[in-house]
Amino acid sequence: MKFCQQLSEYLRQLSCTGKELCALSGISAASFSRYKNGERVPELGTPAFEGLCRALGEIAAQRGRPDLTADAARSAFAACEDFVATDKEQLRRNFNTLVSALGLNLTRLCQYTNYDPSTIFRIRSGSRRPADSRQFAGAVASFVAREAASPRELEALAELLGCPAKEITDLSARYTRLCSWLMQEQTTRSEGDITGFLSKLDGFDLNEYIKAIHFDELKVPSMPFQLPTARYYYGLGEMMDSELDFLKATVLSRSMDPVTMYSDMPMGEMARDPEFPKKWMFGMAMMLKKGLHLNQIHNLDRSFEEMMLGLESWIPMYMTGQISPYYLKNAAGGPFLHLLKVSGAAALSGEAIAGHHGEGRYYLTKNKRELDHYARRARALLESAYPLMDIYRSDRESERSTFLLADTQKPGPRRSILSTLPLYTISEGLLERILARNGVDAAQIQRIKRYAAAQRQRVLTILAEETVEDEIPVFAPEEFREKPPVLELSGVFCETDVPYSREEYAAHLSETKAFAAQYPNYRWEMSGSQAFRNLQILIHQGRWVMVSKGKAPAIHFVIRHPKLRSAIENFIPPITEHE
Repeated sequence: MKFCQQLSEYLRQLSCTGKELCALSGISAASFSRYKNGERVPELGTPAFEGLCRALGEIAAQRGRPDLTADAARSAFAACEDFVATDKEQLRRNFNTLVSALGLNLTRLCQYTNYDPSTIFRIRSGSRRPADSRQFAGAVASFVAREAASPRELEALAELLGCPAKEITDLSARYTRLCSWLMQEQTTRSEGDITGFLSKLDGFDLNEYIKAIHFDELKVPSMPFQLPTARYYYGLGEMMDSELDFLKATVLSRSMDPVTMYSDMPMGEMARDPEFPKKWMFGMAMMLKKGLHLNQIHNLDRSFEEMMLGLESWIPMYMTGQISPYYLKNAAGGPFLHLLKVSGAAALSGEAIAGHHGEGRYYLTKNKRELDHYARRARALLESAYPLMDIYRSDRESERSTFLLADTQKPGPRRSILSTLPLYTISEGLLERILARNGVDAAQIQRIKRYAAAQRQRVLTILAEETVEDEIPVFAPEEFREKPPVLELSGVFCETDVPYSREEYAAHLSETKAFAAQYPNYRWEMSGSQAFRNLQILIHQGRWVMVSKGKAPAIHFVIRHPKLRSAIENFIPPITEHE
C-alpha cells in the first residue's frame, strides 16, 4: 500500500475530513492535498509527519477507536512502499553537502559510478531514491576518495568529515570514513547556505524598500562640509567617524566621479554600535540618490557564511543598478588589514594588524595631489579585480541578449530551477491567447512574441550538442487559486504579471512534454513545490549562473565567482509549506 492510500483509508475509517486533520496537525491544506494525491510523502520524524500521526490518534480516540493510536499510525505509514526511510533522506542531504562543499565534478562522478546524469539529478532533488542506499554511498565514497588526493583537497575533506587530515591520507581510510559519513545524520548542512541569499532576492521589493527608508524624500544637502584638508583617525571609534566623514565629503561635493571602495577590515565590531550602521546606510543612500556610480570591491577571503551575509546586506543597493561589484582572486590577507575608498572629492586610506583592528590608523584627505595619488591606486586595484557579477537592468537588455546568444556555442550542460514554465516550450498560438486574455497591448504582444521565438532558437541551438534540464514546480489547486503562476517575462523586463488560467497552464505543460519528446537532449522534472515566486535560475555548469528576478525590479545577475557559482549550481530548492 502507498502512503496516500493508507491516508485515505484512515480518513474513511474515521469519517474524517481533510479540514479536521489539517486543523489538528498544523499541516497546510496545500501540503495535505499533496499527501492525499500522492504527490509528496512526508519524512519520518518531521513536524508534518508527527503532527499527522498525532492528529489521527486524537480523532480516533474521540470516535471510539482506541486501537488507532499515534504509534499505530506511525508504524502503518512507515510500512508503506513509498515511504522514505530516514537513512535515504539523510544520504540525499549528505550527498548534496558533499557536492557543494567539495565542488565535485558531477560529469566525472557519473562516468565513474555508471549512474546516468538524470538519475543523479533526481536523487539530488529528492524525486528519486537510490534502490540500495549503501551501494550508492559506496560508489560515491569510492569516487571522492580517489578524487581528493592533493593536500588542499584532503584538508577540505577532513574539515567536512570532522577529523584530522592525517587520518585520511590512506585511500581505504578515506573510503571508510566517507561511507560512514554519508549514511549518518549531520549536525550542520552547507547546502542551505545559499538559500538566504536567494530567498532575500526573491522577496525583495525595491519600491517597498524605497518607501520604508523614505528614499524618495531624501534631499541631497548643499551646505558646505567643514572638513580639514587632511586628518588622521585612530582606533575603532574614530575609524567609524572616518567612514562617515568620507561619505559626507563625497555627497556634499560637486563631483560626479565614480566611487571605488575596498576594505578587508572586519565589520563585526562596528556593527555592534547601534547607530553606526544606520548612519552608514544613510550615507550610502545619499550617494545613490545623488546619482553616483559605485565600484565595490568585496572581500571574499572569509568563510562562506560570512561572505553570504555580507552580500545579502548589499542586495538593496544592487537593485538600483548603480553598483558594480568586484572581488580580488588573491586577496593579500595575512597579518595586515587594508582600507581604500576614493571618490572625486575625498580619499580614505587605512591600515591595521589582524586581531588588533581597534588600534588601526586611518587617513582622510581632500588634498588635490594626494587625491590624484589615491585615485591612481584605486584604478590599479580595480584593474586587478574581477567582476563578482554582471548586473543587467532594462537599460542593458540588448547586452544581456547578446551575452546569451554568444553563449549558445559554448560547451557544457545547462540546468534551470524555475518558478513557472519555460517560455521556449510554448506555442505561438497559446502565447497569443494568454497575452490577449490578459489585455496586453498589441505592441507589447509583438515584443514578447519576438523574445519567445529568440529564446526557443537559443535553446534549440544548445540542444543540438548539449543537454538542457528544467526543474518545474508543482502547483496545488489551492495555490493556483490564490496566486496562479505567470508567464516568465523577466527577459523583456516586463514587470506586469501575466497569469495563466488553469487550462492555459495545463496546455503549456502538455507542450513542454511534447517539446521533450521531440528533442531527446531536453529533460524536465516536476519539483515538489515552488521554492521561489519571483526567481528563475539558469545554470551553465562550470561557467556561470544567472539569477533572474521578474519584478520589483526586473533584474538579472550573472555570477562567475567560483565559490558563489558552485553553491548555486549545487543548490537544491527547499521544500516549503504554503498556507
